[in-house]
Amino acid sequence: MSILDVIMNERRVAVDAARAEIPLKQLQEMASGRQHHSLKARLRDMPGTHIIAEMKKASPSAGVMQDDYNPAEIAACYLENGAVGISVLTEPLHFLGRGSDVQTVRSIVDLPILRKDFMCHPYQIAEAAAWGADVILLIAAALRDDEMQQLYTSALEAGLDVLAEVHTREELDRVLPLSEAIVGVNSRNLKTLTTDLAVAHELAEFIPESRISIAESGIRNRSEIESLQAVGYDGFLIGEALVSHDDPGGRLKLLMGG
Repeated sequence: MSILDVIMNERRVAVDAARAEIPLKQLQEMASGRQHHSLKARLRDMPGTHIIAEMKKASPSAGVMQDDYNPAEIAACYLENGAVGISVLTEPLHFLGRGSDVQTVRSIVDLPILRKDFMCHPYQIAEAAAWGADVILLIAAALRDDEMQQLYTSALEAGLDVLAEVHTREELDRVLPLSEAIVGVNSRNLKTLTTDLAVAHELAEFIPESRISIAESGIRNRSEIESLQAVGYDGFLIGEALVSHDDPGGRLKLLMGG
């Protein structure tokens, strides 16, 4: 099995355990007072370069990147240096994330927060809303069409934005019917973990101009951002180039063109 298959199987087991511990109704009550911060609206309406700055302690491709991982400090740094939104990894075994990290970031910023995880069940969407997230991720490579549709519908009903992530033309064709979703093109193949920005460039021409789209993974300098802006991307999800840097705030400013 690929690493993606392994993680998805693990997340299904984790969802079953979580459902036995915290009832869905309790999550829905927690989410009832949630204020929505629309990533889609900010990508569409705000001027300048839009970077969704990601925080994560580790990844399967890079290992542990931050021994002293402090989500509150990172969130404050990203807010101060102009991030349009913040992506928070919550997968616990390979990225060493926690749901409480979303809650911590929510207490620090009023930016849109993406709960970045491997979504396989509507219960995870209720968790995201309860924790204060604004956006959930759907990975086309990990989901059947009916699963994607169910999760997409559940997210919209919960008042959340959806980021639908693809790596191939076939996956792009599968997510375009999710008409309200932001289209994310991930230049990292989640089955092999290899990264090639040519993927984002090649798929750009097949994304309708009317759709909000972002490029993900492998972006490390300003010139790469400018070349991706030129082919139509509205925003950029950047993680390792920030979290592995000694000065993530300064790095974020440079990537934004400051």
